[in-house]
Amino acid sequence: MTKFFTYSTALFAGLALLGSTQHAEAQQFSKRKQYTSVGVNLNAMNYFGDLNPATNFASFHLGDTRPNLGISITRRFFPRVSGRLGLAYGRITAEDADNANRDDANARYRYTRNANFRNDIAEVSAVVVVDLIENRNNYLKRPDFVPYLFGGVAGFYHNPQGKDQSGNYVDLQPLKTEGVDYSKFQFSLPFGAGVRYRINRNLDASFEIGFRKTFTGYLDDVNNTYVDLSQSTDVAKYFGGFSGGSGGKGITNTSTGVAGTFVPGAKRGQNKNDWYTVTGFSLNYILNPKIKNPKFR
Repeated sequence: MTKFFTYSTALFAGLALLGSTQHAEAQQFSKRKQYTSVGVNLNAMNYFGDLNPATNFASFHLGDTRPNLGISITRRFFPRVSGRLGLAYGRITAEDADNANRDDANARYRYTRNANFRNDIAEVSAVVVVDLIENRNNYLKRPDFVPYLFGGVAGFYHNPQGKDQSGNYVDLQPLKTEGVDYSKFQFSLPFGAGVRYRINRNLDASFEIGFRKTFTGYLDDVNNTYVDLSQSTDVAKYFGGFSGGSGGKGITNTSTGVAGTFVPGAKRGQNKNDWYTVTGFSLNYILNPKIKNPKFR
């Protein structure tokens, strides 16, 4: 949480500086030139975390891509700057069995870990959009093609689930598979870039690539080390890879011959925060503002 406030404070400081530089432009960009648009978004969603094919940030599995849907409302305040509020809902997912190579010495322990998850994420965001091509006129004279950058803050609700031996999905957060009672409510810093194209008088189309820096490593319920689950429920033992007593090896895959290392205190994850991405298209309809033309007598 401390990191979130540090990052968000730096972000807001930057936005405040941007706002001050826009003050002079605002004198020439009157309220009658401001306008509001509403949008619908169809996106692809991916995640970066412990269940990716490799441990580096650029690693992801195309087969894990899932849809994300959203709506937004945008208000243009300055020739280059707009504010946008958005609501979105989508899913991330991954499986060690699909993504980890059992023949790779660096990936074999993850194949043996054999974790899987899916996580439905509901997000509300507030971002500042900065156009790289300015428009000092009203919406009727806006540029046909505009690249832009954006950044802001977001809050989201998530609920990771794992698939059991019968193929049923089970909520993982209540199981405390690593002994951590993490929250289903989290914050993130959304940022990215996009391009916007004018279709007609009132309609714009956009393509956007957005990243979400989160402050939790438990989007996939995997983050740190194995813990002693001997006093936990059978379901927790299964998903936590408990290897003691008559409960067997849990979800871990013993075929690689390294399952014996999955004991309390052993490495389970990278102990890093997870990320997710939202990439896709949107259609934005401009609500007709009242444009007053000067009267001549």
